[in-house]
Amino acid sequence: MARIRGIILFIQFSITVAITVLCMYIFRNHTHKVIKVWMNFQMFVLGIKLEIEGKLDESCDMLIMNHQSLLDIIVIEYIHSRDLAWVAKKEITDLFFFGHIIKAPRMISVDRENKAGIIHLLKEAKDRLDKKRPIAMFPEGTRSDGTKMGSFKPGAKMVANKYNLKVQPIILFNTRNIVDSKSLKAAPGVVKVVFLEPVQASKDSTWFEDTEIKMKEVFNKEYKKYVS
Repeated sequence: MARIRGIILFIQFSITVAITVLCMYIFRNHTHKVIKVWMNFQMFVLGIKLEIEGKLDESCDMLIMNHQSLLDIIVIEYIHSRDLAWVAKKEITDLFFFGHIIKAPRMISVDRENKAGIIHLLKEAKDRLDKKRPIAMFPEGTRSDGTKMGSFKPGAKMVANKYNLKVQPIILFNTRNIVDSKSLKAAPGVVKVVFLEPVQASKDSTWFEDTEIKMKEVFNKEYKKYVS
């Protein structure tokens, strides 16, 4: 049943992404509104319920969170009211057709294989921040299997330190069990979102390392509840 739902989701997703991208190119000055409509629709169709712990601070200029599924982005976009600028790997941007979901709303694309990638990231982040768009990043750099969090890459730390950003760490649970795009499985369920206290980035502190430890502690504690 989960596989059938996954296939139906993929078909639905493909059609609605095409419509969404087209609308974003037509209504260039309203891409965020178009995205919000699409995200709200996805939450409804997927039958997602949310359990929220902590408080979202929309004054933060960077969000960092663990990554398990495409659903991570859908959930955060659904909750957050500001026009987030997501950082995505270039491989996604280069995808035929689907890559426009990154290009059309001017998200940030990074080539991790290029040594100049970090310079490009810093430049693009500055542009989005000047436009009052918070930066949203997955510091693990890739999706996990949902059982643990991976080691953090330095990109988020470098951006936050460079521009002295106020950062909110977020932990998401159960998104991979609901939408697993790799195995094409989907099922309705509850996503738990934990908002940790915002932290001020500084080159003179170990905020990033401390935040990684804290996020992993919260994730591991919550994960034990799911497997017990």
